[in-house]
Amino acid sequence: MGLKDIQLSDLIVSEWYGEMLVTGPDANWVEIDSIKKTDTSPTSSAPPASSTPLAPPTSSAPPTSSAPSATPPAQPSPTPPADATHSPVGATHIPVAATHIPASATHSPASANPAPRIPIKFLGSNRRNISLLVHSPGLPFLPDNQLVFLTRILEACQMTVADVAIVNTAAAPVTIAELKEQLQPKKILLFGVDPSAIRLPINFPAFRPQPFDDCIFLSVPALDQLVPNTDESKLLKSKLWVCLKTIFNV
Repeated sequence: MGLKDIQLSDLIVSEWYGEMLVTGPDANWVEIDSIKKTDTSPTSSAPPASSTPLAPPTSSAPPTSSAPSATPPAQPSPTPPADATHSPVGATHIPVAATHIPASATHSPASANPAPRIPIKFLGSNRRNISLLVHSPGLPFLPDNQLVFLTRILEACQMTVADVAIVNTAAAPVTIAELKEQLQPKKILLFGVDPSAIRLPINFPAFRPQPFDDCIFLSVPALDQLVPNTDESKLLKSKLWVCLKTIFNV
């Protein structure tokens, strides 16, 4: 039996010669690659069946789908310019310019912060909360002869200079509000000082005690009219003494 009498099954042929094709009665061997190059038939798009699977592609790139994607790829957000300081329209953030407080708004006006009150200067210790207001320009308090006269009057009323506060309104003007706040006077004697000069809202004649706002006021002539030893000054001193006895219960 010769080689031509040996019959091989289709399975064996496909196993041995997966890449070759047997054509013609003379068993000529033709490579499949050559058939692919010469075959232009539109119906031969599928490769011949082979029992040996083709090796997977060596490219590491993932396969791409020819079908269009239902969701378009996300586009990167545009980067705002470096000098942009405001949020976009509709944003929930407040623009930078809106949160800036002007320098002038951080300071209160000068009128909102009044200057601190200057302490009232007085002579005495104010033990009995009695204020004696005098008007002696050019002096811290009053001349010596006037101080001696006041000392004698206080002694007649069973008091001393330590019991009162002698304030010179010519050296530093004062108001009734300042007197009430700093000295808490119960009695105020004005020697030649008009009630309006201390911003007292009432007016009253001389030698007439006037109660007002939990305090007793008495307006008398200036000390330079009471000190001289004249008939006129004696009359003024007698009127003063009557008022002092009423105010101090002496």
